[in-house]
Amino acid sequence: MKPVSPEALALAGLWTLLLEAALAGMLLLILIDRIAPPQDLPWKPFSLNQPIGLATAGKLSRIAADPAACRAALREGRLSVVDQPEKDEGFCSTRDTVRVASRLSPAAPVMTCPMALRYALWERQVLAPAARERLGQAVVRVDHLGSYACRTIYGRPGERPSEHAKANALDIAGFRLADGRRITVARDFRRDTDEGRFVRAVRDGACRVFGVVLSPDYNAAHADHLHLDAGRWTRCG
Repeated sequence: MKPVSPEALALAGLWTLLLEAALAGMLLLILIDRIAPPQDLPWKPFSLNQPIGLATAGKLSRIAADPAACRAALREGRLSVVDQPEKDEGFCSTRDTVRVASRLSPAAPVMTCPMALRYALWERQVLAPAARERLGQAVVRVDHLGSYACRTIYGRPGERPSEHAKANALDIAGFRLADGRRITVARDFRRDTDEGRFVRAVRDGACRVFGVVLSPDYNAAHADHLHLDAGRWTRCG
């Protein structure tokens, strides 16, 4: 019988280690798939009913790039989606826009589908839990100052177009609770009260959902509202 060379033994040992490592990796993935929350796993489907997790941002980005997938995600969340006609006004446009039922007042503003999806997630997984935990109440209405506005940033000539110019932003002014209380960004944001802490908490939570979130902490132009947008820039202030 021909003796096995040291090189062959070493190669066989290496293959054995690689196979054992691959098997261990497969078993680990199976275990993670079974026990980890779906919102933390990038291969699991997105759902508006899942809390915000480690993989949520990536899933939102993928869905935002696919108009059909965006609308499907909204409808799977039991939301009524009405497509809106596209229009162009110079540097402004309303492409890929929808109206979606929500707690917003005025009701169902025109928004891009990615913006509407992010807002729906924020309303369900940030706003509603924060109201229950901090105020012991449900939010029945969210007051806003508008979504689409054909203008540049701050309306200054020569500035780049605002995300509002694409219906890709929303300005939140306040909240109405089930017990009749009204909370406003202008009055309550800086107060050391349950209402003030609630507004700051939903601002912080919005930073996990939207690209840009601007509040009274950012500058005086946002003293009375939270600016939320789904643009390509990122800022939380």
